[in-house]
Amino acid sequence: MASLTGSASTTPPATSAQTQRAAPRQIVAGTEGAINKALFGMLMFIAAEVMIFGGLISVYYILRASADLWPPPGQPYLPVAVTAVNTLFLLTSAVSMQRAQKSFRTAEERTTVWLAVTAGLGCIFLFIQGSEWVQLVDHGLTLVSSVYGGIFYAVIGFHGLHVLGAVLALLFVQLKHSAGRYTQTNHTGLMLCGVYWYFVVAIWPILYLLVYLN
Repeated sequence: MASLTGSASTTPPATSAQTQRAAPRQIVAGTEGAINKALFGMLMFIAAEVMIFGGLISVYYILRASADLWPPPGQPYLPVAVTAVNTLFLLTSAVSMQRAQKSFRTAEERTTVWLAVTAGLGCIFLFIQGSEWVQLVDHGLTLVSSVYGGIFYAVIGFHGLHVLGAVLALLFVQLKHSAGRYTQTNHTGLMLCGVYWYFVVAIWPILYLLVYLN
């Protein structure tokens, strides 16, 4: 009888501790799926934005090719040197964003600081660009002064709106992080904000080369 009892052994029921250890795996898997979907959506949005930028640049070159002089007589040249310095500020912000994300992954306490640095560099970029526009307007370059002015403000202004939107999104993410809303398994907002910021930074050197230098 003892041998029969031994051969009919059953699997012991899972303990509460085992159940608690299994639960996080389900949460992580679900979070990863949500992040993948959110990232895919962001990449599709960026792809659409790239096409819009491509259309604006195409219009810029069509108008430029059809003009006898560029810029037209009486219109100022663009501030190449100051914009080069401003470009460095924006490129540096990509480094500070990378440091913020790395700090978050390693559970350091400097994530908020690096996010603030990134937002600050974005604000500096917008301030310098706005100051440039004030000077250009004083020298006669406006939206209606010429086709040159209209397409310039359309292309560069469209990017400026993206930088402004990225700064506002970053400030929102920074507030959520300061409030402890992000964890190692739930930080979709921080991740998407970083992807969008990299896009805004990456598109600017192309615009600077094509509009300011070429």
